[in-house]
Amino acid sequence: MTDRDALAKAFLNRIGWGDAAIAPLAGDASNRRYLRVIGQSSAVLMDAPPEKGEDTTPFVQITDLLREREFSAPQIFGADPVNGFLLLEDLGDALFARAVANVAEKTLYAAAVDLLADLHQMPAPAELPRYDAATYRREAQLLTEWYLPGAGRDVDAAAFDALIDAACAPLLDANVVVLRDYHAENLIWLPVRHGTARVGLLDYQDALAGHPAYDLVSLLEDARRDTSDALRAAMFDRYIAATGLEQDAFAQAYATLGAQRNIKILGIFARLWLRDGKVTYLDLMPRVWAHLQRDLAHPALNDLHDWIGQNVPEPDATVRAKIRAAR
Repeated sequence: MTDRDALAKAFLNRIGWGDAAIAPLAGDASNRRYLRVIGQSSAVLMDAPPEKGEDTTPFVQITDLLREREFSAPQIFGADPVNGFLLLEDLGDALFARAVANVAEKTLYAAAVDLLADLHQMPAPAELPRYDAATYRREAQLLTEWYLPGAGRDVDAAAFDALIDAACAPLLDANVVVLRDYHAENLIWLPVRHGTARVGLLDYQDALAGHPAYDLVSLLEDARRDTSDALRAAMFDRYIAATGLEQDAFAQAYATLGAQRNIKILGIFARLWLRDGKVTYLDLMPRVWAHLQRDLAHPALNDLHDWIGQNVPEPDATVRAKIRAAR
């Protein structure tokens, strides 16, 4: 038994779940892991090691906010913030990425879009950190810090930073809750519930106050599964109809945040291999690249489009092999 296992067992004992069986459930791209705890009922144990930089406090805070607004974030049965454990309501295994095999894709995505439209009707709470210029820039710099060095490219990072700052400047005054990892592997289909409560929410502890286009991009430009042109267009139109936002301005914000996000993801996926030894993410890069090219086609991003075209190689098999060899 590892030290973390012993701490987890002690936590479960303290909150009355000591006799429950524990089984691995899932991990993610972070240092967190999840375990299914089965006793008289089922729950999920989040193991977020503080010594690896994890902190359960933001998850609890955002959970409280979402549940107050009657969204299906998991109920918290017990918490040990010092050691990094939460016992959560088990929302089941019907991730959208799996549920789509049995439920119409449009039904799933329409429910997810409707949830965003509802969430964005209210401003973000004042205590939520902002998606500011420094955050947009720092995230985009993952491209120049990890992807490009792994691909053997040396670039003028200052010029890139300036382009990101200019592109994101019009977005800084927006103020809704941005969940940030709102995609098919973090959403759970709960058909016995009603309306937007049918969408179970996971992995939102990094939420910030920012622009409403970000989570729509996260949903529709999924790094892990393909979405069709028709689905993306229909869901974009659905969101505009539900919110009444001006379409052209929102389309520019959507393209800008899509470009920023996909640039960031290329850097993250390179880092997951080069630093953390998680190689499977490299094979997701071509899909991310395709999303990025669509975003960069917006006329407002011409300068960023040109810089990417001149300095960033496509993550084809040759480039991915070079990144793989760089570790």
